[in-house]
Amino acid sequence: MKPVFTFACTGALAVWLSACGSDTSAPAGAASAASAAKAALTVQTVRPERSEWVAQLSAHGAVAPWQEVIVGAEVGGVRLTDVLVNVGDVVRKGQLLAVLRQDGLQAELLALRAQVSEAQALQFEAQANAERSRTLRDSDAVSAQELQRALTALQTAQARVEALKAQVAAQELRLGQSRIVAPDDGLISSRAATAGSTAQPGQELFRLIRQARLEWRAEVPSADLARIRPGMDVVLQGPAGAPVTGRVRAVAPTVDASTRNGMVQVDLPVAATQASGLKAGMFASGRFEITRSAALHLPQTAVLLKDGFAYVFVVRDGVAQQAKVQVGRRQGDRVEVVQGLEANTDVVAAGVGFLVDGDPVRVVGSAQGAASAASATAAAAR
Repeated sequence: MKPVFTFACTGALAVWLSACGSDTSAPAGAASAASAAKAALTVQTVRPERSEWVAQLSAHGAVAPWQEVIVGAEVGGVRLTDVLVNVGDVVRKGQLLAVLRQDGLQAELLALRAQVSEAQALQFEAQANAERSRTLRDSDAVSAQELQRALTALQTAQARVEALKAQVAAQELRLGQSRIVAPDDGLISSRAATAGSTAQPGQELFRLIRQARLEWRAEVPSADLARIRPGMDVVLQGPAGAPVTGRVRAVAPTVDASTRNGMVQVDLPVAATQASGLKAGMFASGRFEITRSAALHLPQTAVLLKDGFAYVFVVRDGVAQQAKVQVGRRQGDRVEVVQGLEANTDVVAAGVGFLVDGDPVRVVGSAQGAASAASATAAAAR
């Protein structure tokens, strides 16, 4: 029996030593796992900013003249001798645009003035005859019928003088109309006048954009028309990308039955439209500034969209903690945080898609500080 006992003890000792060996190796594996768990991601943080945001409504429409005047000929059958302006010229009120041939009109005027002088001479003669007939009638030297005939001749002579004077005035007006002038300050947008052509009454010779003013005729859905009021600011994008700020002048009282859109007329400043390159007939996009309100916002890179919800990662004591937030408006690369975040909270600025709730992080700087430094460097370079 002794040899059997010795084997049993030996086996027990081997098991005990094996157990001891396994206990000594366990702390080394745990340390490796702990060191791997402590590896931290390097991040930058940002704090929400609060500023005034504008609620905007986008629309599209055509740029058109504020008012366009048709300048035409009022004298017919007369040739154009000079055309003094061209398309694109800026003109002043009363400036000469074109000249019709005047020699024929002047000759007619001289003939009418001569007829007036002749009629006035006949009037003087008729007046003298009438006065003489009145004197003789008092002494019964002439009959009442002869006196009446003399008075009628006087009235006829006076009427002829007045008629000829009216014809002289009309001819003087026609002569003045042979000089075609601008009815207002503006910009020549079209020219049909050609030197040597014969003008006809009412024929269009020029088109003039009054005061060089343009307007934007925005087409707005009927559901949004009630949100727009005269006097609202509108930001229009010019062809070169430069913004042009206008102001709502009028909102159409009716809606197009086919498109269900209403027209909103927006006044555009002359200097800004000329600098931006906007022209009548262009199609442009713009934004109506509906309301202004304060907004707490973050960069879009700091917000994680997952399963239909929005999250940010708040950094506390070197740990990234996931926080659910409610987002609202967007403006450029910023997104409004409506609920779930305080203004003085540090959140991860970018790379949130690689983080999990509870991950350790190492903060190396602030995204706001980097942006400020970049702005300062750009300003110094300028």
